[in-house]
Amino acid sequence: MTGWLGRRLFPLLATAGLIAAGMAGTIWGPRWYGKSAWAVPDDLWATLVAAQRLLHLDLAGLYTPPTNLISLPGTAVILVPVAAVTEAAGLPLLHAGSQGAHPAAWLLAGPCETALGAVALFAADAAAERLGASRPKRLLLAAAGAAALWSVTVRWGHPEDAVATGLLLYAVLALARSRTAGAGWLAGAAVAVQPLVLLAVPVLAAAAAPRRLPGLLARAAAPGMLLLGAAAAANWAATSHAVTSQPNDPAVDHPTPWIYLAPHLAGGSVAAGPARAAAIAVACGCAVAVRRRWRQAPGGGAALADLLWWTAVALALRSAFEPVMVAYYLWPPLAAALAAASPSWSRLVPAGATVTVLTFFSQISWRNPWAWWTPMIALLGLTLVFARPRPASTESVTASQEAVMPRQGSVTEGPDGAYGVFSGNP
Repeated sequence: MTGWLGRRLFPLLATAGLIAAGMAGTIWGPRWYGKSAWAVPDDLWATLVAAQRLLHLDLAGLYTPPTNLISLPGTAVILVPVAAVTEAAGLPLLHAGSQGAHPAAWLLAGPCETALGAVALFAADAAAERLGASRPKRLLLAAAGAAALWSVTVRWGHPEDAVATGLLLYAVLALARSRTAGAGWLAGAAVAVQPLVLLAVPVLAAAAAPRRLPGLLARAAAPGMLLLGAAAAANWAATSHAVTSQPNDPAVDHPTPWIYLAPHLAGGSVAAGPARAAAIAVACGCAVAVRRRWRQAPGGGAALADLLWWTAVALALRSAFEPVMVAYYLWPPLAAALAAASPSWSRLVPAGATVTVLTFFSQISWRNPWAWWTPMIALLGLTLVFARPRPASTESVTASQEAVMPRQGSVTEGPDGAYGVFSGNP
């Protein structure tokens, strides 16, 4: 245990700091603005209600008000322990707007959901370690990752995005160790928690040998389909409507230029589903490009960094095509991009700075379809440019990387189906 603590010290410290700063900011921070009510994330309470219903095996109520759930059931599954703890403490879980000015449940739910989302920090640190990043670079990675994670957990209360991204990064690492089966199950768990990671599944598939591809895809689909099937069997009408239409409200969140093409629903909402399907189609195109590149790629850390970067590009497609956005939508590609940039100061420092600026700048409340979306996409693109691996750089293979990365120099099929840029002993 001491060895693990030593290896993961930086994400541990970053998690503790984020919890402390987040709780202080939500409880005492509003006093700076002359307000007495705590600044708690409204979205969290509705998902906790869904988790509480799962705790009591009420599958029929998973997609009925006031849960507002439109994701797969894994979003609520990961919060079941949080709901159980708050219920055991005798703290009520009410929907958004009914919590009161000082919800006591936040004192437990806040630290728990933030710690849950911190799995992404640990996954990014594991990726940086495998890439051979030095400890000072991993410290900066943890600090920048925690600053960006604030938007997802403390500000908006959506730990499912962080959990899914963390599981996805672990899936990438599993491929790096030639564990295609494990990568498939990890990707499947990520999809079940938050389907946004479907954008990166084609990129993962590009790293698998053809004979292993059916198994990878089957494992990536199984957990989400099983959970969704159980919810649909309990309440088909509510489940099918929530999952297929993907409603979002442009009067509450940030409309983008794509809103002019999105189907409009009752109550002023728009359907995000078609735009997300288009993003998946473009992600498949990215996978084709990745596969062609890797047929001529060198082995070692450069290949892993390349995969992480293309994963970030695929995840960024959601923000590029979404008709209505919220600030935390920007976070998943930022986490993957920081991990890809971790071996190099020249990439990590500007990427970390841009990520921090984007995280806090994105909280502004502009509603014009162009005024908010345009600078956010520009900063997101700039982050990807800064984080992009440089194949010709001497940073791609160092002595520390040689200790943890495979030493093949050609693309061949590994023992568990990954191409040789990742094959070798774990």
